[in-house]
Amino acid sequence: MSWTKLLASKEAQRHKTSKKELDNIRALIARDLADAAIAGLSADRRFATAYNAALQAANMAIACAGYRIMSKVGHHRVSLESTKLVLGKPAHRYADYFETCRRKRNTIDYTFSNVAIVTQPLLNRALFLFGPPA
Repeated sequence: MSWTKLLASKEAQRHKTSKKELDNIRALIARDLADAAIAGLSADRRFATAYNAALQAANMAIACAGYRIMSKVGHHRVSLESTKLVLGKPAHRYADYFETCRRKRNTIDYTFSNVAIVTQPLLNRALFLFGPPA
C-alpha cells in the first residue's frame, strides 16, 4: 500500500486539515473513550465504541499527514492500514491489533450479539495510546 496507489484507486484524497477539524476529532475520541467506560453498556457496545475511538485517532493521524480516506466499502480497513504509512514501523503492531478489532466490531454490528466478552483490553490499549478522556 502506498499513497500513490490509494489516490489512484480513489480510496484516499489529498486533504488539508484545520485546528477545528482536529479539535472535533479529539472531542469524538474523548466522548467514545468515556462512553466505552460506562459499565452499564453491553460489552459489545463498549467494544464497538472503543473501536470507534481508535478509528477516529487513525483518521486524525491521516488528516495530519494531508490525506482523507474516502467513505466507501472497506474504508475502516484502509484507514487502519494507512496509519502504517503515516506513523511508520512502530505503529504496525497497533494497526494490526486494531484490524483484528475491526473484524470483531463488524461481527458485533452486523452479525451476532454477545461477541465481546471482555472489552477492557481494547479500552486499556486505546487509553494508553490516546490518553484519558478530557
